[in-house]
Amino acid sequence: MFGFSNASTVLTKRLYITTTLFGAALIFAACGNTKSGEKKQEAPTDSLAFLNHSDSAHYVGMNTCKLCHQSIYNTFIQTGMGQSFAVAGKKKSSGDFSSAGVYDRFSDLNYKACFEGDSMFICEYRLNNKDTTHTLKKQVNYIIGSGQHTNSHMHNSNGYITQMPMTFYTQKHRWDMPPGFENGINTRFSRKIGLECMSCHNGYPNFVIGSENKYSALPQGIDCERCHGPGSIHVALKQKGITIDTSLYADRSIVNPAKLEVDKQFDICQRCHLQGNAVLKNGHSFYDFRPGQKLSDFMTVFLPKYKNADDEFIMASHADRLKQSRCFVKSLPNAAGSQKLKPYKDALTCVSCHNPHVSVRATSKNSYNNACLKCHVSSKQELKTECARFASKTSNCVGCHMPASGSTDIPHVSVHDHYIRRPLRKMEKEKVKEFLGLFAINEKSPEADTRAKAYLNHYEKFDKNKIYLDSAERIIKKNIHNPDERAPFLIQLYYDKGLYHEIDNMLNTKSKKEHILSRLNHTSFSNDDAWTCYRVGESYFAASPPELSLPWFQRAVDLAPYQLDFRNKLGAALAACGKTEEAKKQFEFIMKENPEMVSPYSNLGYMHLVQNEPEKALKLYLKGEQLDPDNEALLLNLAGYYIYMKDYTQAKKYLHRILNLNPKNGQASYALKQLTH
Repeated sequence: MFGFSNASTVLTKRLYITTTLFGAALIFAACGNTKSGEKKQEAPTDSLAFLNHSDSAHYVGMNTCKLCHQSIYNTFIQTGMGQSFAVAGKKKSSGDFSSAGVYDRFSDLNYKACFEGDSMFICEYRLNNKDTTHTLKKQVNYIIGSGQHTNSHMHNSNGYITQMPMTFYTQKHRWDMPPGFENGINTRFSRKIGLECMSCHNGYPNFVIGSENKYSALPQGIDCERCHGPGSIHVALKQKGITIDTSLYADRSIVNPAKLEVDKQFDICQRCHLQGNAVLKNGHSFYDFRPGQKLSDFMTVFLPKYKNADDEFIMASHADRLKQSRCFVKSLPNAAGSQKLKPYKDALTCVSCHNPHVSVRATSKNSYNNACLKCHVSSKQELKTECARFASKTSNCVGCHMPASGSTDIPHVSVHDHYIRRPLRKMEKEKVKEFLGLFAINEKSPEADTRAKAYLNHYEKFDKNKIYLDSAERIIKKNIHNPDERAPFLIQLYYDKGLYHEIDNMLNTKSKKEHILSRLNHTSFSNDDAWTCYRVGESYFAASPPELSLPWFQRAVDLAPYQLDFRNKLGAALAACGKTEEAKKQFEFIMKENPEMVSPYSNLGYMHLVQNEPEKALKLYLKGEQLDPDNEALLLNLAGYYIYMKDYTQAKKYLHRILNLNPKNGQASYALKQLTH
């Protein structure tokens, strides 16, 4: 009845400095061929490879860049990118700590933020009438968000970074639950901040491979090299006195985004300002794209599209929305109906309106209007005939044609829709929207495996609608014919559908099991092979003798030793097979590695109780209850402890608590019925 909860090597991507002879020779050749009076380049300058695309190039950090570019650094550090991430402190926080806290009515939990000196904390508590029945205080280690729209808060437990259940929404000047924590989905202090999230909201971190959210070091904000590429070769050449006259030639030791082709300019911005379902290409990670390269060579970003929903958009959809605009389409050199071939530099891109080195707060309204005036008219006087509202001193192009509104994914924020067009009429907004499918935003015709991953990932991460699984199944069975390539997709599909017998049918002989297991042997930042092993292990653990799950859980842990959910399940499977001491080692490892994870306290406590060590069991259970007062598996084990101790009154209290949380908990209902009769 009672039992188990179901729940390195550091690759820094910072390589050694190596300036190749080829790189130096290329730059010397460019310098030697400079002629007085030679015209500047008019063609796109990215037709040759940049030296910092080499594997020998590494990141040097913003403090190195500012040694030569101090004035740019001084303004950039005030931008949203420069202020995107920092150690929590009074200077970084935008929060109002005199205001009331947050109450989550779904979980019946209260939250309050406070400072003690320069250390920030979030306190979670529960009240029964006026009595406090639960309290937990955790330190805020990092603040994510520039404060222009929000401040969200991160907790660090031995390198494992999780999001905390309070966000300050600066535009509305209020505290509330973070995006995705609302409407009964409060994950409290346990939401993992993985590499995809961290690498967009911050500079590149030192991620511990074989984990999901462990870091050995974190930078402090997005830095210069995210847009210009790694700077080691550029710095090394300048230190040797090798320079380029950039009025005549491109300096190919570093990327200047303004001189890239339109698509590659967009790719730099789209790396993070194209929020959606990002599907990595085989063998790539979120570290691999560098400015000046083609983003679709590394990842494809998908978004669900709906008919009659043009006015809806998510927060970081700037690039996608801008590309839908007629202004963008007509600005391209090969635009249909163009009277003449326009130079690539005149195309409408993000930097047409935004100087990435200057904060939007320090940018005047006129600078945006002037960007519009470059194409529409030559003077404000002429514009009056085109747009009468411009005559008003308070009006501006953006106000009408890029109106500010709420996004569909972030509450309490107001952002400008970058889909430039005439204002929508009310009747256009009232049409019923219709789902059209997932669409690749940065790639025209993605391969079948990429599309299959997109539908599977969308189901797992964003929307538990089986329509996505049905679409994935059609793609897999119609387009992926190689059995070895097909197997991981089918395993994920059947796992998500709960069709564990189908996985068993795929692996119905010893040779098939050994063949698939032998191929699942790669470590990666995304832990793909480890996840496939885990899914097979789960299917066997749920529907077969637990012995069948052991090699799959063990391989998952071997490939991803710091993915602690995998270890927890391996421990449960070992215990179910009677391998008590081996199971204990797994739970003890987890508690030492991340002492704030609840499941091992429940599982190890249960093992001590089975071994007739009730005092040890209770100590572990109470520690787990302090961390999570609503963990149903833990509460069941506490009820089991009190039944073991023949304290039936206390056991009933815990069973009633479980049923208040989840009236459909069959184990608690059965146990309570047994105690009542």
